[in-house]
Amino acid sequence: MDGIHDLGGMQGFGPVDVEPAEPVFHHPWEGRTFAVATSALAAGGFNTPMFRHAIERMDPVHYLSSSYYEHWLTALATLLVEAGIVTRRELEERAGAYRLSRPARATPDDVDVSPPGEASRFSVGDRVRARDIHFDGHTRCPRYVRGRRGVIVRVDGVAPLPEIEAHRREQVADHTYGVGFELTELWGGDADPNAAVHVDLYERYLEPA
Repeated sequence: MDGIHDLGGMQGFGPVDVEPAEPVFHHPWEGRTFAVATSALAAGGFNTPMFRHAIERMDPVHYLSSSYYEHWLTALATLLVEAGIVTRRELEERAGAYRLSRPARATPDDVDVSPPGEASRFSVGDRVRARDIHFDGHTRCPRYVRGRRGVIVRVDGVAPLPEIEAHRREQVADHTYGVGFELTELWGGDADPNAAVHVDLYERYLEPA
């Protein structure tokens, strides 16, 4: 989904503040949030794509005005309520009025759920283009590479497709690649002509260039 979480290449947010000797957790509740979320993940309450998509579904103003672990906490609470492990009433009785993420759609109709071929379609050195795909569900194809040309720099094997896992429990695998994009291809002539960005992408995101 093309939400506020996909900030790659966006401007106007100011410099990234780097905190010297930054602690792992700034507040005790952050550590507790991390512990409960990772425990629920290990217990099978949800999977990583579901968790990421719950963060993506946050209200944009809430997302931009909250901290990293507030994103985690919102996603955790949302998934626990959606799974029926905790009711909305129980949550609000303990935590007061609580903002959850927006409801998820079912698996988008335009996701290819067919199994991958036995052999990968692309090889190292092949020129490819990231498909210009848009739908409301979860994806690991960042907006700034869509429609852009790159080169296969690695063939990484087969992995579960997150578009499916974020919405359903079953897995559909796909071939994965490391793709190099020149900065001038992504950002135009003012970008460094000697630099590139490498992005991990699934085969379904790519087409021959």
